[in-house]
Amino acid sequence: MLYQSTRGSNKGISNAEAITCGLANDGGLFVPESFPAISLEEIVKLTKEPYYKRAAYIMNLYMDDFSSEELSSLTSIAYSVNRDNGFNHEKIAPLHKYDKKIHFLELWHGPTSAFKDMALQIMPGLLTASLKKTGETREVCILVATSGDTGKAALEGFRDIQGTKIMVFYPRYGVSEVQKLQMTSQRGKNVNVVAVDGNFDDAQTGVKEIFSDEPFCALLDKSGCVLSSANSINWGRLAPQIVYYISAYCDLISSGEIKAGEKINFCVPTGNFGNILAAYYAQRMGLPVNKLICASNRNDVLTQFINTGKYDKNRPFFTTVSPSMDILVSSNLERLLFDLSDKNGVTVGSYMSQLVSGGSYKVPETVQKELNRIFCSGYCSEDDTMKTIRETYSNSKYLIDTHTAVAYKVLNDYREKSGDDRTSVVVSTASPFKFCEAVLEALGLPDKGDGIKLIDILSETTGCAIPGPLAALKNEVPRFTGSVAVSGMKNAVFDFITGR
Repeated sequence: MLYQSTRGSNKGISNAEAITCGLANDGGLFVPESFPAISLEEIVKLTKEPYYKRAAYIMNLYMDDFSSEELSSLTSIAYSVNRDNGFNHEKIAPLHKYDKKIHFLELWHGPTSAFKDMALQIMPGLLTASLKKTGETREVCILVATSGDTGKAALEGFRDIQGTKIMVFYPRYGVSEVQKLQMTSQRGKNVNVVAVDGNFDDAQTGVKEIFSDEPFCALLDKSGCVLSSANSINWGRLAPQIVYYISAYCDLISSGEIKAGEKINFCVPTGNFGNILAAYYAQRMGLPVNKLICASNRNDVLTQFINTGKYDKNRPFFTTVSPSMDILVSSNLERLLFDLSDKNGVTVGSYMSQLVSGGSYKVPETVQKELNRIFCSGYCSEDDTMKTIRETYSNSKYLIDTHTAVAYKVLNDYREKSGDDRTSVVVSTASPFKFCEAVLEALGLPDKGDGIKLIDILSETTGCAIPGPLAALKNEVPRFTGSVAVSGMKNAVFDFITGR
């Protein structure tokens, strides 16, 4: 299995090289040159296996430069419920049956209470193994731009990993109080966290520009350091996310909710497009999927794109109660465009150039028709997000966070409009305790403190248990309080790497 850039260069590189580099030298993203097939027979066999064995099997289809034994070792460590800071549910990514045809795929049982743990608990192992396979001897500095959850999950995953440093940039006013404290109180000798005076798109653009700055990278090389990424632009972050879609299908078969081969829908709260792209890759492998439903919040650039074929970031940016989706430039969409454009890197590069120069691009009608065949989309207002949290809890005492609420509302809208009542899975991406202020407001309860104090109030009010890592935040204090303008990000990276 070989990999290439979405913009046409770097063809024929190995999986380990793609993970080590993170971003292609032409600014594109690495993608597999073909999709491995998984048969229905294989899926049925996986129903009898625990999550870590499912993960090893599926990832080995893409990562054939790793042995089965290597991947089994890595997944057994990453997806463990026994070690400190591991997962707190034996199924790792359990399904919660809400009603006869709707299930919530809970991806927040890891050490940071968000779905990013599903990939970032294994990515450090994948990266360090890839460094050895490629003969890389330099220290690696992981650069991360985060809209909230990736930052903490990456910091925790790479904490004190030998031969690495990790630096996280987050939008100063674009994360919840819980998310902010999770990052700024991070322990570890090799970590750094800096606020950016801007939104997530500003931070993400700044990180991409650092990667593509050849003189700067050459300067770091002289210091014995090379850059890599833990964002979903890195193939090593995306590949593990494919697993939980296939695993969810396995669990639906095991529980008797569906028959093997029956098509289902997935509804995914979407910002940077990595999570729903992983579902698309699973479908391309052969997973029986009817529709992939892309759920947006008030920043509905993806909804417009799927409905019209025009991607246009020239619009107001809104700070919402679902901050991890407050994104106007969805990086992983580039990977989908590459696949839908017959793997034409020149075409994809043209789209990306138009996005930079004019803020928009339009795909041909043939591509839009294929988009509409596979995907549908919708968005959820702030009021409807709060109403969905309130009604879901009132109806069943099931508590969901703001991002999950967006997806559930969009799924209900889709079902009502289309009449499609087949089994559907809502991808639940974060614990409600990460967004206490908004969830309490949705439940009609008064705000009696900051985001950390509200954790206890939400638990006492609803009777829901606080995830251990979030409960421990009450005793934490920030280690990192610095901030930079976007223009200062590169200097901040250099100072961190060189110890200035």
